[in-house]
Amino acid sequence: MRQLAHRWLESVARTPGGDFAASPAGLWLALATVSVGARGRTAAAFEDVLETGQEPAAAVAAAVRALEKTDALTMATGVWSRSPLREGFRGALPDVDFGVLDDASPAVIDAWVRDATGGLIERLPVRIAARTRLLLVNALALKARWADPFDTVNTRDRRFTDAAGAVHQVPTMSKTFSAHSAWTVPELSGGLTRVVELRCAAEGFTPAVVRFVIGSPERGATEVLPAAWAPSGMRGRIDADQVRVLLPRLALRSTIEVTEHLGALGLEIATGDHADFSGLSPDPLTIDQVVQEAVVKVAEEGIEAAAATVVRMRYASMVTSRPRVVEIAFDRPFGLVVLDSTGELPLFTAWQASAPRFAE
Repeated sequence: MRQLAHRWLESVARTPGGDFAASPAGLWLALATVSVGARGRTAAAFEDVLETGQEPAAAVAAAVRALEKTDALTMATGVWSRSPLREGFRGALPDVDFGVLDDASPAVIDAWVRDATGGLIERLPVRIAARTRLLLVNALALKARWADPFDTVNTRDRRFTDAAGAVHQVPTMSKTFSAHSAWTVPELSGGLTRVVELRCAAEGFTPAVVRFVIGSPERGATEVLPAAWAPSGMRGRIDADQVRVLLPRLALRSTIEVTEHLGALGLEIATGDHADFSGLSPDPLTIDQVVQEAVVKVAEEGIEAAAATVVRMRYASMVTSRPRVVEIAFDRPFGLVVLDSTGELPLFTAWQASAPRFAE
């Protein structure tokens, strides 16, 4: 998932306006689930991009089991289809909800998305077109309290300079933490990205960890965000006993058209008419659209985040090579020979030199 996040960031960071919320884990789970039905070169492309190995169903199950250990995180995957599904595909994915795609599906799937994301995402972020044969939806949601919440009395308007250099006054939280909650990660340019870790409260499982990162001036998302998952060996100590964190409240929502990023990720074959999903359905299917809607909310009490990743599939066009045609026109004098069954004895011969005529 980290490798996918690295590769995807190159495309996501070009989002108009610069703001985005995304879920690399949600995209990985959605694509990996679809890859269970891929075969041939299509399967090889998924394996290379997602690093699932030759048993993608096992990789999906292992990822789900690992993510389930995170407290306050919920996830679900659903598949609705007009095309028949292979029993092997269904059987390999016991955690997936399956349904029929019909006229009632938009309302049903919207309700499923709302329930799976705790209401943070209200409806499916794509349209179910008449040609849609299959829809796969992955939903992730996290609603967690900070282990050490911010006090609202310390929240007040403070300066925030946007990427264009404009200065704004925005509600900003404030709290002092141990210096062990922060560290630096070196940048390729020689500067340092600072990382602050805020832990969520545990309620029976391992709590989620939230890391905020800020790079040197002019550093963009592709350079700064990977510092959040950089290995501990790259971390530098902050020379202080405590750190005072000034963190703006935020509510960020974005819808990302992932389809246009698949080529850069190495999955162009999955969106063309030569895609092979024969392990999913006997119908010839190809990926029509991949869209992700994500939302992140940060406040004094805690964090809320959700993502719905949709893979929409259609019929692949039956691609055949056009036959090479050579025209032979009997438009000048020609002959005719009738042979016996051996093809050796001429029974009749004829030659048409004048304009042919046909008499009853």
